[in-house]
Amino acid sequence: MNFTEAIELNIDKLVGTLKHEEELEEVLKKKFTKKEFKVFVAFSEGKSIDEVKTIINDDDERINEIYKTACKKLNQEKIKKELVFFK
Repeated sequence: MNFTEAIELNIDKLVGTLKHEEELEEVLKKKFTKKEFKVFVAFSEGKSIDEVKTIINDDDERINEIYKTACKKLNQEKIKKELVFFK
């Protein structure tokens, strides 16, 4: 799983350089709920909605809602600050 690529695809405006993979994973685990983290990782790995359904045992609509919530959280300034190095 490449967190750097996944985050860059989902953040609207990124100021600074993203931290290392391990640090990104720690921040995401801390800021996302367990389901948000699992859904975000699954979609980032390119899994289909059916595969994600088996992972978290929820319906299509709820999974899409969870993913949208995770993307909104990624775009919050306080979370962005934890994801990047400032020069």
